[in-house]
Amino acid sequence: MRLKNITGSREVIAGSEYVIHEPEKQKGKWKKQVFENDNPQYIEIGMGKGRFITQLAEKNPDINFVGIEKYSSVLLRAVQKMEANELKNLVFIRMDAEYISDVFDRDEVDRIYLNFSDPWPKDRHAKRRLTSGNFLDRYREIIKKDGVVEFKTDNRVLFDYSVAEAPAAGWEILKMTYDLHNDEEMIKGNIMTEYEERFSNMGNPICKYIIRQDQEENR
Repeated sequence: MRLKNITGSREVIAGSEYVIHEPEKQKGKWKKQVFENDNPQYIEIGMGKGRFITQLAEKNPDINFVGIEKYSSVLLRAVQKMEANELKNLVFIRMDAEYISDVFDRDEVDRIYLNFSDPWPKDRHAKRRLTSGNFLDRYREIIKKDGVVEFKTDNRVLFDYSVAEAPAAGWEILKMTYDLHNDEEMIKGNIMTEYEERFSNMGNPICKYIIRQDQEENR
């Protein structure tokens, strides 16, 4: 899907108080310097326009949230949401997920959300998928041993790939469904993203898994 470039979006983001502009300087210091508390820290990688993480932050004021988005034109929409309804427990970063371990220290993240990530359908681009072993190794560097990664998608090919990648990369699948909206257990507390609402309305089943690092492997 081609993203529409919004004139001036980079300038707005560069001047926004809701965006952390040199996130690498906060590595190991997010709770102390950014949030000024000791609450758990959750991040969403590829947050899009911010609907999911904004609603999550509203519902969970005792958790710190960091939304990460690569594209300025998309992040702009999340910034606008914050301007209309400021949340003290939510900040944003404009960056490529490839550099995630430059921004967060070991054991600094409690949970990672991946929602409707780019499927990178060509085999030669597999390492760019946010659920690839390549990225799961990066998450291992920043997430707590009992921390979890939650992934949602309507792309069945990407999901099947992700399900196979997790155990191969040393992660165990705690919960999994191929039809989230008809799964009475996993749908509890679900917050829909913009894409999730669109694809669900089209009749596409939503897949989801929750994984954590293999505890046997970490002993």
